[in-house]
Amino acid sequence: MSNAFVVRMTITLDDVTPAVSRVIEVPLTIRLDRLHTVFQAALAWTDSHLWELTFGRTGFSIPDPEYGFGGGPLDARKATLAQALEGMRGKTFRYLYDFGDAWEHTIKIQGIAPADLQGSYPRLLEATGMRPPEDSGGPWGYAEKLEALADPAHEYHEEALDALGDDHDPNAQPDIDLIHSRFAALAKKWAPRPRKAK
Repeated sequence: MSNAFVVRMTITLDDVTPAVSRVIEVPLTIRLDRLHTVFQAALAWTDSHLWELTFGRTGFSIPDPEYGFGGGPLDARKATLAQALEGMRGKTFRYLYDFGDAWEHTIKIQGIAPADLQGSYPRLLEATGMRPPEDSGGPWGYAEKLEALADPAHEYHEEALDALGDDHDPNAQPDIDLIHSRFAALAKKWAPRPRKAK
């Protein structure tokens, strides 16, 4: 996916210890539904829950036809990152994944720069921390499960083992090669197709 400019941003998973963050670059003109897909690949989420990107007071997602008319988020398939950033004050926006567990992410814009014409986007620059397992109760539920997992005498130790697994390591580092390969697959999938001669 080639564009004239890219946005460098840091994604931080809020209220989770040890810290989980990614520094990535994406095209300034990326559609917001695709930005959601990039975030999923960067953090190895499974894209099995509802989500919303919020810029100031404006939310974007894939509208649910059952939600009714108006009041819901705007269609992320019809807006780009450049458009969403236009009316925004400050340099941060929010990404909520899984309305039940409420995994909140803070996205901080580091800067906008000319794209590397020899490179491909999205691009991973840095990755710290392994995200918690899906459906582990959100930041607070996960923290409680980690506490129970670490203490075999804890009344909820067995429940934590079932939820997290006996090999769960909160200090593990992300699989950088996997993120790079997922990003490469997205770049290939979204690359402009050459026009056929008439």
